[in-house]
Amino acid sequence: MTRPTDPLAAVAAGVDPGPFALVRRAGADHLELFTGTVRTADRLADIPLPEGGSGPRTLALVPYRQIAERGFACVDDGTPLECLVIAEHRRIPLDEVVAALPDAPVVTRDAAFDISDAEYATTVGRVLAEEIGHGAGANFVIHRTLRATVQGAPLVAALAALRRLLLRERGAYWTFVVHTGRRILVGASPERHVSVDDGLVMMNPISGTFRHTGAAADRDALLRFLHDPKEVEELYMVLDEELKMMATVAEHGGQVVGPYLKEMAHLAHTEYLLAGRGTRDVREVLRETMFAPTVTGSPMENACRVIARHERTGRRYYAGVLALLGRDAEGRQTLDAPILIRTAELSPAGELRVPVGATLVRHSTAEGEVAETHAKAAGVLAAFGLGPEAPRPAVAADAAPRLADDPQVRAALAARNTPLARFWLDQRIPGASALPGLTGRRALIVDGEDTFTGMLAHQLRALGLAVARRDWHRPGPVDGYDLVVVGPGPGDPNDLADPKMAALRSLLAELLAAGRPTLAVCLGHQLLAGLLGLPLHRRDAPYQGLPRDVRLFGATRRVGFYSSFTARADADRLATPYGPVELSRDPADGAVHALRGSGFAGVQFHPESVLSRDGMVVLADLLGHLLARPALTGHGSAERG
Repeated sequence: MTRPTDPLAAVAAGVDPGPFALVRRAGADHLELFTGTVRTADRLADIPLPEGGSGPRTLALVPYRQIAERGFACVDDGTPLECLVIAEHRRIPLDEVVAALPDAPVVTRDAAFDISDAEYATTVGRVLAEEIGHGAGANFVIHRTLRATVQGAPLVAALAALRRLLLRERGAYWTFVVHTGRRILVGASPERHVSVDDGLVMMNPISGTFRHTGAAADRDALLRFLHDPKEVEELYMVLDEELKMMATVAEHGGQVVGPYLKEMAHLAHTEYLLAGRGTRDVREVLRETMFAPTVTGSPMENACRVIARHERTGRRYYAGVLALLGRDAEGRQTLDAPILIRTAELSPAGELRVPVGATLVRHSTAEGEVAETHAKAAGVLAAFGLGPEAPRPAVAADAAPRLADDPQVRAALAARNTPLARFWLDQRIPGASALPGLTGRRALIVDGEDTFTGMLAHQLRALGLAVARRDWHRPGPVDGYDLVVVGPGPGDPNDLADPKMAALRSLLAELLAAGRPTLAVCLGHQLLAGLLGLPLHRRDAPYQGLPRDVRLFGATRRVGFYSSFTARADADRLATPYGPVELSRDPADGAVHALRGSGFAGVQFHPESVLSRDGMVVLADLLGHLLARPALTGHGSAERG
């Protein structure tokens, strides 16, 4: 056997091959073989990325517990950040690899989920009622793990599973095996988390799961799936959440491309592609995007709290990433990082773990989410002989007819963009949307633990403002700004014992007393409404990821809501100590969608959301109301955000 397949020859001979990885990237006719040495790192910043020639440098196995680098909650299970420092990189034709891989059944025993279907269904119900229903967020991913014991050599079993995935699975972003000596990961991940190449940052949110059992999906059933409101809204919500991340790592935020249909052996998903230019170190890009909302939830920081509260066990590598770091021919950093889902982990003792999760949204049912976990695990379980293999198509998987090419399927996918904000869908020219009188004026956004504020910052900059952001718990002066935006965040606005609610309410009171132009968004709007004397109520049904046409100060606007609470009023005008306030209310229940007074305004929805088709128009109108006066003079130094 030739040198590139030496690790496989070593395994066949019963010899320790040393650390290696075999990776097939999407659509490639070959696999890449990486060999080298393994070291651990404490932080993402410590991942080796030396200077030198072009090519891959390090393959990092990033565990979920690394989320603690961002200060987010997690159950710390001690799983290490392992790095395969690459000494040699070869490309091997796909058919040569398949021929060299072991073709024998994998035998396991004692296979069972750590959480039964009934227990998982109970957890789903609890998250829907206690978290989404009480304003903790729009969606959350809760996982469970199938455990078993592999009989025989674990590495042989992993390579046999890889062979089956290469032959039977399709649509994967990466199909791979990674052997570090301490563990083996094998899987077929459908989802790129983040990549950087030639300065272009890309993310690839995937959500919505269509399950099928035949060799191909049923076209009519697929069309029904593509029009299902739950599936549509689920994808929109993760799109919004990854746009928040792109707002941080790309200079002008992300541009949305798609949606597309990703067809796999047992199921199909819908997906978008986000792209934007960036100059950050790729390890910073990894840090700022930990981890995908498709495997955590939104808003991100509170999603991590919810996960820790309801799962109560560590996730190991589930929801983390494999990250291939390198350099291009010009010496620029490169990154390619699939999400660690549809992935099995094997220990040297043969312990097998296959973690899988379902995305819980307001439309979810316990039965449906239990079924989704089984469907998502099906491909990997089949590779280990723990479930039925997908029927073999009449032609090779990569050559099979694609329903994504069907005209009605393409039309259904394209129709999903009709209600969305063009700001995020169209290519943006810096300065093209700037409004007269705003250039050079400054805005401060106070973040209430929802990085929607990053998207809001890009929109305000597009309108001409210079924008800084500040976390709610960082006190500081506000007199250097023409506008202060008190932003969104999770939580109960009635709970004034909560330090965040108390701090934001105090800031709003200060701004109102000083007459400083103020815009309050979502949570900020609720707290502002409370200060103005309006009662706050928890909605009977959450408005999480809900687009609506509403009347705003005489005009109908399409806007997106992410809220479980609302202020209510029984009249369109309100007398307050800060002067008269005009209200835009829902005619059905009096819910206050927006309010404005002298020098302040509030909106319950998110104008920055991709769901807010008219968000930029709403912002432009509000800024015209709030900043009609001349710009401030004699600014002090302002923060950069």
